[in-house]
Amino acid sequence: MLPATHRMRSSREFAETIRSGVRVGGPRIVMHARTGEAGDGARVGFVVSRAVGGAVTRNRVKRRLRHLVAQHLDELGDLRLVVRALPRSAAEPDGLAEDVQTGLSRVHRRLAGAR
Repeated sequence: MLPATHRMRSSREFAETIRSGVRVGGPRIVMHARTGEAGDGARVGFVVSRAVGGAVTRNRVKRRLRHLVAQHLDELGDLRLVVRALPRSAAEPDGLAEDVQTGLSRVHRRLAGAR
């Protein structure tokens, strides 16, 4: 489970991350990321729209994504990350772990290149 201290809650924080960060996409998820304040720790938010499915399906996808991202918290440092689920994330849940791993490595490369 993703600890509460690492969850992004304010719409302002979501908007800043999406607007000013880098974007990487995959077949099931899209990640928006930017560097945060030093020493704050990672903050992660999730966006799962109705296009993914009904309430039960959306919550299942969100729980899976939270679990998968929590496994990589120590790699994130002070990153601000928004993970947006695409409709394929509900239809093909087995590939989410691979998409999260690939997305995070691409985010780190893009942020390192942007400095």
